[in-house]
Amino acid sequence: MLIIPVKDGENIDRALKRYKRKFDRTGTLRKLRDRKQFTKPSVRKRGQLQKAQYVQGLRDAEQQ
Repeated sequence: MLIIPVKDGENIDRALKRYKRKFDRTGTLRKLRDRKQFTKPSVRKRGQLQKAQYVQGLRDAEQQ
């Protein structure tokens, strides 16, 4: 649960902006979407390997 203390005389828009920023940083929505459907560990690992290969290819191309 996120708690955002609102100071006296503070604009509600600023408080909402702080809430949204804190909500994004905690990654709550990302976790919720990940839990929505089950992915097998082998599929997750394959995705990580593909991402690592892609990033490594970008780094190699940058060095050449």
